[in-house]
Amino acid sequence: MLQIYNIKDIPEFIKEVATLTQKEWGQTGLTEEQFNNKVNKKIEKIKNSFENKFYCKLILVENNTLIGFISIFPTDGEERKDLSPWYATMFVKEEYRGKGYSKILNNAILEEARRRGIQRIYLKTDLANYYEKFGAKYIENLSNGEKLYCIDIV
Repeated sequence: MLQIYNIKDIPEFIKEVATLTQKEWGQTGLTEEQFNNKVNKKIEKIKNSFENKFYCKLILVENNTLIGFISIFPTDGEERKDLSPWYATMFVKEEYRGKGYSKILNNAILEEARRRGIQRIYLKTDLANYYEKFGAKYIENLSNGEKLYCIDIV
């Protein structure tokens, strides 16, 4: 059965999420030891962020198998540190893509933002015409080449 969980409630998935995050968005060309150090730092960061109102990591699980995850972060990168919170790390494992799971994750994180009293959430991406289907509105181009969007929580 397909379920959404806050990762803090089922921490046995933290290492897998941290590993996938490092593989997808982390520095490349690392030795195995460097990679493992980065993963361990991500694990600690996740665990230390649980009580922050502007931090949340939701995971999508079916039959005890991780399908994907999505987050709310207080900040995301060096650009526009004046904006908070951020919609971040939308990820669906490759073998599950194209099946509507990103929509499930999107809806879950926006509902979580609503529960937390968040009225607007920001995101940055280099994907063209992807997040608009989730209600994202373009704001500006960022200095790193990505585009800045916002989603108003209604």
